[in-house]
Amino acid sequence: MRRIACPERDDWRSTAAACGFDFHTIDGERYWDERAYYGFSLREIEHEIEQPTAEIDAMCLELVARVIDDERALRRLRIPEAVWPLIAASWRHDQGSLYGRIDLSFGGRGPAKLLEYNADTPTSVFEAAVFQWTWLEQALDRRIVPAQADQFNSIHERLIDRWTELGDGRHLHLAGMTGNSEDAGTLAYLEDTASQAGLATTLIDIEQIGWRDGGGFVDLEGRDIALAFKLYPWEWMFREAFGEKLLEAPTRWIEPPWKAILSNKGILPLLWEMFRGHPNLLPAFFEDDPESASLGDTFVRKPLLSREGANVTLVSRGTTLEQEDGPYGAEGFVRQAYAPLPNFADNYPVLGSWLVDHVPCGLSIREDANPITGNGSRFLPHAIIQ
Repeated sequence: MRRIACPERDDWRSTAAACGFDFHTIDGERYWDERAYYGFSLREIEHEIEQPTAEIDAMCLELVARVIDDERALRRLRIPEAVWPLIAASWRHDQGSLYGRIDLSFGGRGPAKLLEYNADTPTSVFEAAVFQWTWLEQALDRRIVPAQADQFNSIHERLIDRWTELGDGRHLHLAGMTGNSEDAGTLAYLEDTASQAGLATTLIDIEQIGWRDGGGFVDLEGRDIALAFKLYPWEWMFREAFGEKLLEAPTRWIEPPWKAILSNKGILPLLWEMFRGHPNLLPAFFEDDPESASLGDTFVRKPLLSREGANVTLVSRGTTLEQEDGPYGAEGFVRQAYAPLPNFADNYPVLGSWLVDHVPCGLSIREDANPITGNGSRFLPHAIIQ
């Protein structure tokens, strides 16, 4: 694994505009950054990223199977008791998943370590599936990368295939916060892949979903919402006004309710309990667990529910190295062993390993000068060059 400086395409902004990538710059700062790329060997991709990703996901599914019948674990995850039947039913009825992203710490030496699982509402899928592939094709043409360079990336094709299976000919609604440019872009891309799979689609803001008494959720035209992709966290849906309707509505949700377990950072200590010593896991404990003292005075403190690094604290030898503010933490915290991210030219990359239908199929990289990856952290492309 290497970070390789390279020239950027002089027309990348117009290329981004042409394909609808209008959030390539956030608050005047680069989000997409192709002034460098990360190069990997094929062996690193296959054995150090792809294989561990599949193994971690398999452990997570085993965890879900155990947790749905474990009241103590559900309470530790702070999942409202009222929705336990919804979660359990979705698992027992084998309601399928579309995609997910496992975030790893890996620098080319030693096994990749699980940082968290973005199992419910992962974004940056368009950048990973489409725009970095376009970069590779053009970088090959312009000799920016070696002639035989490749990329770990079959996300787009697998999404289309998966929609064919999940859609089963039904009309698909895609809902989220359409006023947010990144969320809107993600929804538009996933709608496009669903359309390519032959599904009829409707894009709707989450606040525009209505309820018909005795019928279920409906869109603005009164159409029943039978199948819905939601780019909106389950924990938010559980607590909102229509949350109580989730149990009686016939809507099939993607991601399914059981993903609420895996999107919770409480899975980190639960995984450690089940698979203690696994080479791809870091020791982790609920903060109120006396065993958390075994981490000593060096650890990462994470809220059970948070996004984009909010409310995460890095503590080393009792001193706070970095701390991000945010609105999370009321549900509680976990402590995870501090495994410093690799440092490449004073940049700290986190690898996002993508799965579609639980099959590892792509890689995205976010880097920052801050070792806590946040909303403004840059997205850099990657290539297989050996």
